[in-house]
Formats: sequence, C-alpha cells, structure tokens
Amino acid sequence: MSQDGKSAAEKRSEERQRMYKQVLKERENVDRKERARTAELRALRLAKEAADKEATPAKK
Repeated sequence: MSQDGKSAAEKRSEERQRMYKQVLKERENVDRKERARTAELRALRLAKEAADKEATPAKK
C-alpha cells in the first residue's frame, strides 16, 4: 500500500473514473456544439424558405 492508504488498484480505478468523466464532458461539448450548429442551419433554412416564398408570386 502507498502512503495515502490506497492500493494501486484503487488508484487505477480512480484514474480510470477521472478519464471517463473527462471523455464524457468532451463528448457532451461536441454534442452541444453539433446541436447548436444544427439549430443555426435550420433557422437559416427556414429564413431562406420564407424569403423565397415572399419573393415568389402566389399562383391562383
């Protein structure tokens, strides 16, 4: 056992948990950015469709 009273296995387990937590945060950040970009593209598409609809004369 080391000086802090934790076994090597406990230390590896804690390090692995820290790594998993960091990876999860990184994935969440990527997902958040992707959702924001998707929302931005959707808003642009809807604005373009609305502008195109106004520019096109209505058929009767």
